[in-house]
Amino acid sequence: MTPPVSIVLHTTTRFVVPIMLLFSLFLLLRGHNAPGGGFGGALVAVAAYALYAIGSGWRQAHVALRRSPETIGAAGLAIMLVSAALALLAGRPAFAALRQDARVPGLADLDLATPALFDVGVYLAVFGSMITVVLALIHRARVMTE
Repeated sequence: MTPPVSIVLHTTTRFVVPIMLLFSLFLLLRGHNAPGGGFGGALVAVAAYALYAIGSGWRQAHVALRRSPETIGAAGLAIMLVSAALALLAGRPAFAALRQDARVPGLADLDLATPALFDVGVYLAVFGSMITVVLALIHRARVMTE
């Protein structure tokens, strides 16, 4: 295992990255009703992951991802297509907003909506594509310094 770039950066990253990821999820969940959404939330998540990769090392960051960036991006595209297909199956134009109230016994009432599903797809697609770029840049910088 490669030692971290800086002990200060490595330690700070352990505290900052979880906060950035929570903010990323906040932007994602807030987005279909207010400014934010899948794109902005994914960019914050990519920044958190890049910070983690710089502070912990390329290999550790690659292991932490658990799935290939291409798989994450493809899952996002599939979710976006499902969002369009649901509207088509309901006899509405593609990507038309569908809403359904659902009750989870003992927990809460949920407002399920296809715009939220679409935002999750955008989040995953942007995250997957941008992480591919970030990992390539970090790997290239690592190779050039060795």
